[in-house]
Amino acid sequence: MPLFKRTPFFLLDPPKDLDPKEKVFEVRFTKEIFRDYQEYLNRLNLYRRRVWTCKVSGKSNLTYEEALVSEQRAAEKAQQLPRELISPVLQMVQYSTLSLTDLVNKIYGRLQEDLFEGLELHAKKDGSDAACKILKVIGSGNTTSYEVGWTDKENAVISTSVLRADDLIRKKAPSGRNMLKLFIRESTSQNSPWIVHTSLAKKYGIPTEPPEGMMNGEGLPKTRKRLENGTLEDARKRLKQDEEQLVPVKYPIDDLLVKPAADDPVLSKRCPTSTDFKVPLYSVGDLLMVWDFCMSFGRLLCLSPFSLSDLENAICHKESNVLIVEIHTALFHFLIKDEGDYFTILQNKKRKSKVSLLTWKEYLCDFMEMTSKDDFSPSLSTVRRGHYGLVDTGVKLQILRELVDEAIATTAFKERLEERINQQQAVVAEKREAARKNKEEQKLNMEGATEKEMNHTDSVPDGNESVNGQLVAKEGKEKENAPSKNEDGKLYLRRHLAKEMLDQSVRTSPLGKDRLYNRYWFFRREGRIFVESADSKEWGYYSTKEELAALVGSLNIKGIRERALKQQLEKFYEKISNALEKRLKEVTQKMLLEEAVLRRSSRVHAQPKDGSSVSFLDYVNAWKPVSKRNRWKENRAV
Repeated sequence: MPLFKRTPFFLLDPPKDLDPKEKVFEVRFTKEIFRDYQEYLNRLNLYRRRVWTCKVSGKSNLTYEEALVSEQRAAEKAQQLPRELISPVLQMVQYSTLSLTDLVNKIYGRLQEDLFEGLELHAKKDGSDAACKILKVIGSGNTTSYEVGWTDKENAVISTSVLRADDLIRKKAPSGRNMLKLFIRESTSQNSPWIVHTSLAKKYGIPTEPPEGMMNGEGLPKTRKRLENGTLEDARKRLKQDEEQLVPVKYPIDDLLVKPAADDPVLSKRCPTSTDFKVPLYSVGDLLMVWDFCMSFGRLLCLSPFSLSDLENAICHKESNVLIVEIHTALFHFLIKDEGDYFTILQNKKRKSKVSLLTWKEYLCDFMEMTSKDDFSPSLSTVRRGHYGLVDTGVKLQILRELVDEAIATTAFKERLEERINQQQAVVAEKREAARKNKEEQKLNMEGATEKEMNHTDSVPDGNESVNGQLVAKEGKEKENAPSKNEDGKLYLRRHLAKEMLDQSVRTSPLGKDRLYNRYWFFRREGRIFVESADSKEWGYYSTKEELAALVGSLNIKGIRERALKQQLEKFYEKISNALEKRLKEVTQKMLLEEAVLRRSSRVHAQPKDGSSVSFLDYVNAWKPVSKRNRWKENRAV
């Protein structure tokens, strides 16, 4: 348990008569419960102050949580003390009144002098040094001898001998002083005198009754006597005084700690997210991941762009369709070119390197067998029989996600990623250089304008010169206000660099998180803001400018997460709102077109086709490499 200003610290008991349904505040790392928010906040701020000390290592100037982590790491090191040393060390520690340094020096000296059972060392055997361990101490005093076991490389005893102390050789100390310090602090419940934990004392047979002289208070330091005379209550009073003297809360803080105040601005009500996805909610993340990968690295895959809605409709379609086939085929060809594990499996099965529209399911079955995932086993036979469309939608997306993960691990993808990173760094350097030149030009223009003003002030014109000067000044001012070609070039350069930065982006990152750790995503090719729950099992989206404005207005800048999220939304507000508006117009136009088709079809008693929901059937992979033979077939067909 961490020390408060190097003194013992005691956690608070839970409130009395606590109702299981009562809403309370709990400190995450101490599990203390508070009914009053201000008391909870004061306690938490105390834990954040750097007044705590690690009990095991002695490190100070830590927060409470840092001290807990330090104690855990130090305890792991303390447990590395050789097992044969634990019992003799605890015997020397129990009820010792020495300081820590003196106690460590005493134990270290004794361990170097004394020989005891279980100690590993070396001895002379057949004219050379050999490793051994003491199995038994025979006799005492000057006639003491030792039964040792000769050990092999795996520390197993292969034979035994009886040797004298002079025949035994110690090549190193059994333990270091730092290790002993950590072990003593970890294994004791108090110092002055040192008292070993009761569980350890029982385990290693350490006496728990203090010596007679110590029972009468002899040999106890003054600090220990004061602790027995009611110092515990005094420590609690001092702790309460420290809590009352805490400084006011400085924002931003953790969002869950923010409590509304009277002077806070009114936050708007956040709109509920739309959840009308066709795929299961737990699979939306896989859908977005696969789509964003195909859009970002379509040139590398030789796969032309398609919309998120088309991918969603194609995945949910109960039959194989051209978009699904093209995506799988592109990924299979990419893996085959890499000549990795998948390529080796295909070679063993004597598959061709060219995946066709008729054989792609065979390659899919090979990949599903390679992954050896239990989730794919029930669907493998369905795909093998040629009924891919009947596979569960969630499983389809899991397969595509595994394919994308496999593609990301290829050498070609890593090279492309490195190339993009280098290009992005070059664009950043170019942008920085352009900003530097722009700053220098502004500085030179300001210096030139200052010199003109000084020259104009020094001259004293007559009446006619004054009128002419006013006209010249007016013309100069109009010229300055008029946009120049140079400024147009700078604007074009800024836009060009911004577009280059966007094109060379390596990965898509979330905009941020709200107070409940929900993540917010925006993809530049899709006019929606997607909301992912903290456990990634629930998804929703916002699709209108009104919902975006309500979201921005609902974020509380007193919280760390919502403050950062609001800054990102405000930074890209214009770009996001334009994308939302553009998508809304496209959706509205499609609805009007479908209504017109429905009216025409009703007059001729024919069922209309849902153009938006089956548009994926008309997908054509414009970036697919075409061989000479296929191109000849296409020309002949035309």
